[in-house]
Amino acid sequence: MIQELIRAFLLIFTAEMGDKTQILALAFATRFPIRKVMLGIGMGIILNHGLAVALGSYLSRVVPLSTVQLIAGAAFVCFALWTLKPEQEEEEEEPRMQFGPALTVAVAFFLGELGDKTQLTAITLAADAKYPLMILAGTVSGMLATGALGIFVGKKLGDKIPEAGIKILAASIFMFFGLQKLFQTIPAQFLRVKIVLPLICLLALVVFYLLRSLIRQRQAGVQSALIAKAKLLHDYYQHMKEDLDQICLGLEYCCVCQGNRCAIGESKEIVQSALTDQAWQAEAQALATNHREKPFAEEKVIDCLVDTLWLINTIQDEKSLAKAHLIRNQMETILFGRPLSGFENLESYFNHIREIDAGLAGKIDDMFDSLLRKVHLLRIE
Repeated sequence: MIQELIRAFLLIFTAEMGDKTQILALAFATRFPIRKVMLGIGMGIILNHGLAVALGSYLSRVVPLSTVQLIAGAAFVCFALWTLKPEQEEEEEEPRMQFGPALTVAVAFFLGELGDKTQLTAITLAADAKYPLMILAGTVSGMLATGALGIFVGKKLGDKIPEAGIKILAASIFMFFGLQKLFQTIPAQFLRVKIVLPLICLLALVVFYLLRSLIRQRQAGVQSALIAKAKLLHDYYQHMKEDLDQICLGLEYCCVCQGNRCAIGESKEIVQSALTDQAWQAEAQALATNHREKPFAEEKVIDCLVDTLWLINTIQDEKSLAKAHLIRNQMETILFGRPLSGFENLESYFNHIREIDAGLAGKIDDMFDSLLRKVHLLRIE
């Protein structure tokens, strides 16, 4: 019983490392409280894998056990090759329906896992299981652990976890279970050297080709959407934390620090909530202070705004950028006296600020162009 649970957990956990479900979990965690995201993941996966386990259990009653085990072994070998296949970066798709945090996440994960390798793995495991509920518990807990680790890795560790190594580990586990099942269930008359050796050689060639592609992708600096986006967000908030400390020039105007009643104080709290993975609840308060008269380092404020605009233009994912937009609004309040809205893209944004203050708009435009040139040169190098 426990062995079935552990095997299901291990297979699902390793199979989903770096997969789109982790990206989805990270995206939702930037918008909703983590506990509600994890609750939604659990609900969606229980429904999805519950159907898979039910189907697998049904197959085990209508198909001979030896045939089920043979199919399972072949399926695990295919899952190993599937795991090694270099993935193309895909746009995140989320359901347009919004029912509240937990249910929205549940719907997204239920739909996102339909027909995926984890659902097929759950079907395969359940078809060969004595305790289907243990399989369900193992697959659900594996998905929850993967989602939680994806959020943690994305927000805390950036790209320090070797994605290629994780994929190889996951593929190795699938391959081990798959070959084990095949050698246990294939009739003895087919386990001859002249039959087995060519198949092993062919499998080795396919694995070698996929590994070479995966390693080349890694060497070329190609990262999964999860790792790349998470690192970009983490570096941005870390940079904001350093820059915000240099914006306030002293207490000559304020006499005493106003905390989150100041645009910089509130920005620091927003940044801290992002770095510590906490939900941000903005307080409804009227800021009577005229920020344009306070002793702020204008160049640093512009630098923070430009960095934020670059991030928004680069990621183009509103759900991941919720806190970045709040920081943008704080910098705009300092520079223009109010937060700006009503623009569709970066071009319309620059047109908007030119209408408000042509001088400031020119400085922002020049600094933004300079940043784009630096980024371009770094990519060439």
